[in-house]
Amino acid sequence: MRPRLFTLLAPIIAVVLAFTACSGTRGGEASSASSGAADKSSTLIGIAMPTKSLERWNKDGAHLEELLKADGYQTTLQYADNKVDQQITQIQNMINQDPKVLVIASIDGSALAPVLETAKSKGITVIAYDRLINQSANVDYYATFDNYKVGQMQGEYIADQIASLDKPVTLEPFAGSPDDNNAKFFFSGAWDVINPLIQSGDITVPSGKAPASNDEWTQIGVQGWSSDTAQSEMQNRLNTFYAGGQKLDVVLSPNDSLALGIAQALQGAGYEPGADYPILTGQDADKANVLNIIAGRQSMTVWKDTRQLGERVAVMVNQIVEGETVEVNDTSSYNNGVKDVPTYLLDPVVVTSDNIQDTLIESGFYTAGDLGL
Repeated sequence: MRPRLFTLLAPIIAVVLAFTACSGTRGGEASSASSGAADKSSTLIGIAMPTKSLERWNKDGAHLEELLKADGYQTTLQYADNKVDQQITQIQNMINQDPKVLVIASIDGSALAPVLETAKSKGITVIAYDRLINQSANVDYYATFDNYKVGQMQGEYIADQIASLDKPVTLEPFAGSPDDNNAKFFFSGAWDVINPLIQSGDITVPSGKAPASNDEWTQIGVQGWSSDTAQSEMQNRLNTFYAGGQKLDVVLSPNDSLALGIAQALQGAGYEPGADYPILTGQDADKANVLNIIAGRQSMTVWKDTRQLGERVAVMVNQIVEGETVEVNDTSSYNNGVKDVPTYLLDPVVVTSDNIQDTLIESGFYTAGDLGL
């Protein structure tokens, strides 16, 4: 009877065992997938931004956080109100939470070396976001726009616009915050175009505030990219060097926050949009400045589509977390005083009143309604 019973039960046992094995395999696969998802959902990414007071950084921080959350990560986003000590404290607090990656847009690119040493000791990867972090070996990657090209575009725009004007042309140059590593690239790009025109006599600088070389750019730097400081400085130059009726033809402004203050000073001095309004450059395509371009109070801005920068950094974060090779396209241009930081560069775009529709609106960066068009 036992052999006959086993013979009868054998097919049933085989089916049960097969089903159990199949269930175990599927359960294992689901468990593995769910474990991968759990790993990602428990992975923290720290984001340190310099300030909420500038529209550009508000957008950058919110966009990057949105992208990373959509990828399934936990995030902590901190703004430091342009205070170096506050940013250092915020980064240290993030390090204490054991993030996998820190994305840092620094306020002072030379002040973070000690806190990044702590990050390195905990195996945290650091991405410098748009501003290079200097004097530290513990900056793993850098993502930014071609900042020399930004300045070059401003300088070339000025050179093109003054080509048909009577010479010499009067110009007043401004530079960015001395503690921002990008500011020297902006200035160098522009000054490499403009300084030869000063040397040839095509351009004069009545205030005398024309650095003899690119390395002396901090002499005209505006701390913290302050609109108010730029406005006050422009007012002083106008009152001191243009009081006798001499016309100002061109202002080199490295970004939009400075351009806002400069435009206020020009308006206060009686300059109105039209043929005699000075050429005024900018960068970032902030809404207030785009509105000024439409109104004739600013000539151009260099647009860095920071959505693309956020998207690139999100890709880099994924590559780091997944153990893949991080894609970069420049390994030699950005030395932070200790190392050449592997970098991904994106290209900027010149925006004027003639191409706002084709650039800012068609890309969805602004709607026509945003700009009153």
